[in-house]
This record gives sequence, structure tokens and C-alpha cells, in this order.
Amino acid sequence: MTQPIDLYYWPTPNGWKISIALEEMGLPYTTHLINIGAGEQFAPEFLKIAPNNRMPAIVDPDGPDGAPVSIFESGAILLYLARKTGQFGGKTAREQIAVEEWLMWQMGGLGPMAGQAHHFLKYAPAMDPPNDLPYAKDRYRSETARLYGVLDRQLALHEFVAGPDITIADFAIWGWASLWEGQQQTLDDKPHMARWLDVMGARPGVQAGRALYAEKRADFRSDKGAQSTLFKTK
Repeated sequence: MTQPIDLYYWPTPNGWKISIALEEMGLPYTTHLINIGAGEQFAPEFLKIAPNNRMPAIVDPDGPDGAPVSIFESGAILLYLARKTGQFGGKTAREQIAVEEWLMWQMGGLGPMAGQAHHFLKYAPAMDPPNDLPYAKDRYRSETARLYGVLDRQLALHEFVAGPDITIADFAIWGWASLWEGQQQTLDDKPHMARWLDVMGARPGVQAGRALYAEKRADFRSDKGAQSTLFKTK
């Protein structure tokens, strides 16, 4: 019997990547909440698993050679799970390359840029003192818009991001893309992205992964303590 994977998680776009993948892959898992607003990501026990003090992370009791393995960084976790299950990673070498390209596009592009858009458009103006920075707001809103244009053009050619089949690249991108309104974006000129968002959002595995502890998700604009924890510079 497959032992459950330990998922260290909080309901954010990065956390959803892994909860969605686990649901879609049909893997059993046990959730361990890491309350990032309360600073639990800095606990020594968690740092042994995720030295960059970021969730998500996993511990798989049935790792390589049957020995447990801990993995941090969402992209690394997705690649590991795809290899472990033989699912959603591409069936041929060329398909695998496409999946890895778009996974890296999310990790190095959309995730950081959309995250900064959220920060400067929503959270920085609500800080004490307020940091309402027009240049930063315009910079990250515009770069996020450019990236969504790239995504829309790719989806004009394929049903899913990396080709005709859903892959871990879609799992990685969907969580951030689903929050397009909070990034002050529009779908009026992105019909293919809009179609893909609907298709993804209708999948039971995506819905279950997105719903995992959804009640814990909070808006930190009014929580100064959480802001200090999340946005501290040291």
C-alpha cells in the first residue's frame, strides 16, 4: 500500500500547485498546515525540510530506492511527482521539453511577476506607513499583462499550455492565472486564456486542490502582524 505523502501547505497559488497535482495524480497525502502569516515557515522543524523558509514542501516516505525524501520548491516537487507517477510530465522527450519550458516560464516569470503585482497593487499601499508606489505598480502590472499575452498566444495553438494534454505546467500556472483580477488584468483580449481557465477550473482534481483549507485563506491588508512576518527583509 502506498504511504501518504506529507504535504506542508498553506492555501496560496504556490501551495495550490501541489495540492492540485496530488489530487489529479490520485496520490494519498496528509496535509500539514504552515501558517505563513504567523511565521510557521521559520520554525526549525520546517527549515529542515525547506531551508528557504517557503512552502510548499513534501516528504515522501516512499522516495527513491524506498527511502524517505524531502523536497522543497514547487517546481522540483512537480517534476518529482510526475516522474514518480509517470503522469502529467509528457510522454516523449519532446513533450517533456515543452512541459519543462512552460514550468520554468511559470517559476521564473509569471509567479514572481504576478506575485509582485499582488504585493505592490494590494499590500504595499495598505502597509504602515503606506508604500503606494506608482512606478512599481505600473511595472509589475504591465509585465504580468505581457506574460498573459504570451500565455494566450500559446493557448491559441494548444488546448493546454504545453500541448494537447494537461500537464504539471498547467497545474503550476493555473493558480496564479486564476487570480488575474487581483493583478488588475483583463481577459477581454485573451479569449484563449479565458477558455483554458474555465476548462481547468471545471476539473474535479483542480477544484479539490484549490479548495484544500480554503477557509484559512486571508487578506493580509488589515493584518499588520502578518505583513511584518511576510514582508520583512531579513
